[in-house]
Amino acid sequence: MGLFDRFRKRGRPGVTRGSTSRDTSHLESWAASHRGVEAFVEPRTTVTETTVVLVAHDGEWTRRRIGDEQAAFRLGHKLGIPVYEIAKVGYPKRMREYTARQRAQSRRQSTD
Repeated sequence: MGLFDRFRKRGRPGVTRGSTSRDTSHLESWAASHRGVEAFVEPRTTVTETTVVLVAHDGEWTRRRIGDEQAAFRLGHKLGIPVYEIAKVGYPKRMREYTARQRAQSRRQSTD
């Protein structure tokens, strides 16, 4: 037993927590309050569980954990939005552009 083993949560090493109903509620309310939303499923890694990224028409986005890939497709069906696998299609250009705009705006504000 390592020095810090007793403080670690049980389950998969490195994963802090799984999906909760709060994650799903956030995704549902976010999708309802934005226009042109699409979902992008990110696969499980050694550090995080499966996540879904919702991207609006203007590139604004949010990410939350979701149970698994099938849960992401069920959520998309429930919300009436398309769901894509990141590994197959990549991140949408509008999301990258939105993030770049936010960074630039943050830099301008910090220098003013």
